[in-house]
Amino acid sequence: MTPLWQREPVGVVGLGLIGGSLGLDLMAAGAQVRALVHRPATAERARERGLASEISTDPTVLAGCGLVLLALPLDRLLEPDPALLAALPAAAVITDVGSVKGPVLRRWRQLLAANSGVPAASRFVASHPMAGTARAGVEAGERGLFRGRPWVATPEPDTDPTALEAVRELAQALGARWLCCDAEAHDRAVALISHLPVLVGAALLQAADAGGGEAGAAPEEGAGLVRALASSGFADTTRVGGGNPELGMLMARANREALLEALAHYRRSLVGLEAMVRQEDWGGLEQSLVLSQQLRPDFL
Repeated sequence: MTPLWQREPVGVVGLGLIGGSLGLDLMAAGAQVRALVHRPATAERARERGLASEISTDPTVLAGCGLVLLALPLDRLLEPDPALLAALPAAAVITDVGSVKGPVLRRWRQLLAANSGVPAASRFVASHPMAGTARAGVEAGERGLFRGRPWVATPEPDTDPTALEAVRELAQALGARWLCCDAEAHDRAVALISHLPVLVGAALLQAADAGGGEAGAAPEEGAGLVRALASSGFADTTRVGGGNPELGMLMARANREALLEALAHYRRSLVGLEAMVRQEDWGGLEQSLVLSQQLRPDFL
């Protein structure tokens, strides 16, 4: 059977990094993409970049779409525009791409149950493509962003199987690796491997800045030297910490409890490493680094 994304137009709400990349890949695959954006200037630039077949600031652009992807920031996903809700086609499959799933599922179950004329709650599939770059906004979308990357869905017992299958077919058509798990398990996992690194990277940048700028240090020995010597290793380690501040704040806010647990795990690891250095336990430190070396391939 022909996948839903090929049979009927696909709606994309938001044309930032994820939404713009979705639009580019779907159009390249032959889909008709109807995009809703917030600002006229965004719509104009998105048309220039060819991010969708049809682009508008009017929610009625979604009329007739069989599948709608909500590529919105977490705050607008958790408190969506009433005009967007009213414009969602009643028979459409709805999915989101937010990085936190528990709060999104609870909110959209409530929204869809409370509004007549919009898709049933069982047609909502919470999902999360694990792909990104340091860029944001209408200029950020790029082809092939999802290829080889995990695309996680967190269905509930009453999720419509045909809706889940429609999202799976779309994700796999874009080259993503399809996974399903419980929403709370997803949020604990991304707290450790996605949200924690944002704060760790931010802390490392601030520590390097503070340490390099200590009182009494000459310019060639202080902050200027720290910056001059920073190379690819430092860049790789701090990439996400130096990314979009609003996105980092929203992830922490929406996934607060799981992130606090992740920070506690990290703090214990850091305290252990500090103790080895302080006590000159070089054998213990080497064993710890060997363990880290062995662990890393499984995460990549």
